[in-house]
Amino acid sequence: MNQFPAKNPTRDLLDSLTRSVIPGLQYIVVGVDNVVFEYSGGWADIRNQKPMKPGTTQMAYSMTKTFTAAAVLQLVERGELELDVGIDYYLQNPPYRGNITVRQLICHTAGIPNPIPLKWVHTAEEQEHFDEDAALAKVLQDNPKLRSEPGEKYAYSNIGYWLLGKILERVTQRPYAEYMRECVLKPLGLEIHEMDFVVHDASRHAKGYLGKYSLMNLVKGLITDKKVWGHYEGNWIQVRSNYVNGPAFGGLIGAAEAFSRFLQDQLKERPVLFGRETKQLFYTQQRNNRGEPIEMTLGWHIGSLQGVNYFFKEGGGGGFHSEMRIYPTLGFASVIMVNGTEFNSNKVLGGLDQAFLGNLAP
Repeated sequence: MNQFPAKNPTRDLLDSLTRSVIPGLQYIVVGVDNVVFEYSGGWADIRNQKPMKPGTTQMAYSMTKTFTAAAVLQLVERGELELDVGIDYYLQNPPYRGNITVRQLICHTAGIPNPIPLKWVHTAEEQEHFDEDAALAKVLQDNPKLRSEPGEKYAYSNIGYWLLGKILERVTQRPYAEYMRECVLKPLGLEIHEMDFVVHDASRHAKGYLGKYSLMNLVKGLITDKKVWGHYEGNWIQVRSNYVNGPAFGGLIGAAEAFSRFLQDQLKERPVLFGRETKQLFYTQQRNNRGEPIEMTLGWHIGSLQGVNYFFKEGGGGGFHSEMRIYPTLGFASVIMVNGTEFNSNKVLGGLDQAFLGNLAP
């Protein structure tokens, strides 16, 4: 594959973004066995003038869901879990009635509500004594009714993936994060300082920010908990270090380079995470009860760029935004991660990736 020079339009665009749009940014393009292009720029810490580096970790939020889906498919491959069995079989006290299946949870057709989850966080200081089960019970109590019949239509739900994490725990008899470390991250060669569910080295972790003059800053008091907001640093307000209450729907923390290793494994004919048939299942477009296709596989959303189909997952929350894509027919993948809350990853990543479509075509 072609290597791009240090000075090119792509790098110039990234430099302009870190000067005017977001504090810091990581962008990486990979093939199955090499790095095609990599960029890190801007600030990981504005006040202390710490640059964003390739190994700087950031919150990935909902990109975690694709990893959760991969872990569930591992259990399916081993015969320990069935996609089309009702979740009542796996959960002692199922919160919703209507014969919701595991498949419907993964592809967001279960009909489970999706309230804004910005208050579903706890500070890093609270992590040691945080009770996830109690937090989930409260969310389920506040959202007791389905918003559509299971299988009727696509409707995104963080609660659905939170429940997937609990099903994984029930089947494996292990905490979600422990299973993910041992059976997903470790086989990919990822150490805990590269990707995990908690920050192990604060000096390697970026601060998250929200723009001072953004709409989100004006309304943050209505939709978020004030405990997560820190001081202003120039034109940005810092987001204090925090973790999401449900790790299965948004808890992963890592650098773009670490996430690219997951993508490189998925570009292989035989990934280390599961076999060929399960990989094919991972990328098979799903359907609703009427047999109509939805823009979702068992863990990926489906997109198209200049006529080239790709699979993607976006993640966003307090202080960070990210997106990863994989272009199987061209044999490359990309990741963008920024430490700014309001960022159009779809538009920016699409624009950046266009520079590589022609160069990496077979």
